[in-house]
Amino acid sequence: MSTGTFKSGGTDKWRLHIVTWNVATAEPPEDVISLLQLDVQTSTDLYVIGLQEVNAAPMRFISDLLAEDSWSHLFMDTLAPKGFVKVTSVRMQGLLLLVFAKHVHLPYIRNIQTTYTRTGIFGYWGNKGAVSVRFSFYGHMMCLLNCHLAAHITNALQRVDEFEYILETQDFDIFDTPHVLDHKVVFWFGDLNFRIDDHGLHFVRSSINSGRFNLLWSKDQLITMKKNEPFLQEFEEGPLNFKPTYKFDHKSDTYDTSSPKTWLGFNGKKRKPAWTDRILWRIKPLPSEEEEDDDVDDKASTSTDNMQDEYPFLVTQNAYTSDMSYGVSDHKPVVANFTLELRKCFNMPLVHVSPEGVWSADQNAFLTYVVQEDFMSSTWDWIGLYKVGFKHTSDYETFVWVREDELPEVNEVIQRSVDKEKIPLLGGEYVLGYYSTNMNSIIGISENFQILESKRGVMADPIPEDINGISK
Repeated sequence: MSTGTFKSGGTDKWRLHIVTWNVATAEPPEDVISLLQLDVQTSTDLYVIGLQEVNAAPMRFISDLLAEDSWSHLFMDTLAPKGFVKVTSVRMQGLLLLVFAKHVHLPYIRNIQTTYTRTGIFGYWGNKGAVSVRFSFYGHMMCLLNCHLAAHITNALQRVDEFEYILETQDFDIFDTPHVLDHKVVFWFGDLNFRIDDHGLHFVRSSINSGRFNLLWSKDQLITMKKNEPFLQEFEEGPLNFKPTYKFDHKSDTYDTSSPKTWLGFNGKKRKPAWTDRILWRIKPLPSEEEEDDDVDDKASTSTDNMQDEYPFLVTQNAYTSDMSYGVSDHKPVVANFTLELRKCFNMPLVHVSPEGVWSADQNAFLTYVVQEDFMSSTWDWIGLYKVGFKHTSDYETFVWVREDELPEVNEVIQRSVDKEKIPLLGGEYVLGYYSTNMNSIIGISENFQILESKRGVMADPIPEDINGISK
């Protein structure tokens, strides 16, 4: 399934892997190799993981604010050795959104911003709502939206209203894409909580057991709601050719077998299976002739539309399925794999950064950086020294501030020194990354280079137990 308009020639293809999973406050499984398809897939460029119901008990949530939560640790520990870096993350109580990229793409992921919207308890509580990340990918504006909408089968219309409210209220400090739907492509996913209407429990389960999922599509609430809601019709979704992902017994592939509950004389009932967990996407529509006439004085809209025509964007969904091998939650995770075909709006980093001469902890080291294209630089920008395989942009060994007395000219070569006391004693393979505080991203990264083992490190007897963050 492909969407988007495209002109031939001069294009590149990227692979995007999206995961959505309501983890029901559980601790992570032993590994997520299957979930990320690392055992069968090697060409992924971007990983996006949206979780719902991450444990947000008060003390646990506070500890997660001070240090990465256990789910983030697992994904970083799994992806970093494969060359992926956590670009950004955003958390609102139980909602968590993580974005990873191959480190070679880091200089081309710019203007990262995050936001969130509460919809629980009339907008005052964050157990329901949405978290989002927006950024420019090789000049193309993308937005990722992880939602957890209202529960229960009777609240289908409320779920649509909540999503519309999220789209209307989330905004970004970017002049040409201030709202979610201004972006060239939006990926919308999460525990959207839409259920299967009308059909009884027995019919639903027999249809699932026989693999005739299509018999249930006409009563899926999201599919039926799209028929009456024009803004939903702009979002596309692959066919639901996998088992409904809710509700399962704990650590089981068996749908809910809990006994009907009785409380003050009211009878409970088993949950009917449903595709609550979904992944959809939207390519920004080209304006009609009437809209173009209306927007003739709107420079931001005209600019964006021209960019879309000159630099089109094609989305092809390669896979859309669930992973039944994980049982820590009463939901099964859903994964989708996409090919993004686009023409780069630029192919040169904003900053070129490189080490100079020999690096070791026996002497001060030097680096140079060159601004290759004018951008909103800041004296708060810095250059970090990262060990190859680093996990996120703050995972540096040391850093130096950029020149503070004056902003650089384009193509001016600027040298900075690194104190030998800050250089790792044991050496190893490293990179330098220029971090822009205005763009919230690394906008220049060096080639890999070797730091030699220090003579001080060799002569030290004994070598400290923890040096360079490595336990000896």
